[in-house]
Amino acid sequence: MNEPLQVIDLHTHILPENWPDLKERYGYGGWVQLDHHKPCCAKMMIDGRSFREIQSNSWDPKVRISECDRDGVRMQVLSTVPVMFAYWAKPSDALDLARHLNDHIAGVVADFPDRFIGLGTVPMQDADLACRELERVVTELKMPGIQIGSHIQGRNLNDPEIFRILEAAEQLGASVFVHPWDMLGSARMTDYWMPWLVGMPAETAVAICSVVMGGVLDRLPNLKIAFAHGGGSFPYTLGRIAHGYDVRPDLCARDSQRNPKDYLDRLYLDSLVHDESALRFLVKQHGSNRIALGSDYPFPLGEHQPGELIRSIDEFTEEEKRNLLGGTALEFLGITPGKAL
Repeated sequence: MNEPLQVIDLHTHILPENWPDLKERYGYGGWVQLDHHKPCCAKMMIDGRSFREIQSNSWDPKVRISECDRDGVRMQVLSTVPVMFAYWAKPSDALDLARHLNDHIAGVVADFPDRFIGLGTVPMQDADLACRELERVVTELKMPGIQIGSHIQGRNLNDPEIFRILEAAEQLGASVFVHPWDMLGSARMTDYWMPWLVGMPAETAVAICSVVMGGVLDRLPNLKIAFAHGGGSFPYTLGRIAHGYDVRPDLCARDSQRNPKDYLDRLYLDSLVHDESALRFLVKQHGSNRIALGSDYPFPLGEHQPGELIRSIDEFTEEEKRNLLGGTALEFLGITPGKAL
């Protein structure tokens, strides 16, 4: 007899309700602060400018649990909001903030261990500090992995210093969830929210190509790495990418051993594509055992009822839905279902 279906949302974001004045703490601007300007609502502010308005479900775990219960989600995987990465900052300051954010997520998980799993953040601009915090995240805070950005101040994920961090993750058995941020081409996309609608999918495709064609997966055969938003535009341009690899190996095959199509079993993706046909295609191309429910909760570009799109596709088998709604997430995170739930 099958176990009851347990829904796990791999892609959610959380912030502390409050944190120190970072401009005062570090001596320069550019940091996010929260302005709790009315009950259950706050503005994320950067140097006096409003970046985004958020509600209490961004920081209150009890509100999150209530909404999970409403939507049939058993567990959320918590990660920070990408604007908090602070890869632009002095490395020691980014480390200090990362430790604060990681301790907060670990505390939420400790308070509600049957509802939340945590992913840490590390100062990716300094490999030594990042590896040190990665080890603390895994060994002391007992998190299964980290979330990182799609690039680090313009350096792609096959950069030698970034590779050191991914190598450390492999050695620690830590999973790596890649989220797009600081989107390329934003200067040309000032209208219509295009950095989020067009730039983010392109960012993720660049990140995947850097990992695949940059030889990262060849050199790190046991690295578990996942990409947000259904892999961005990568799955739908894979034919072009693979063809380019074949016809211009002098440009595309310098650092990798196989055609990009041959690495699909190494890539985990979340399910956040907002379209039935796109999700069917994704499952057909990548397999349900490489796609995990991800809602981008609690933000407006996310899936407002996590798992609804997966459940709505009748042609998915029971096994495929089990993978998509929870099994793949646990496999990616290296968590035994009974232990996690």
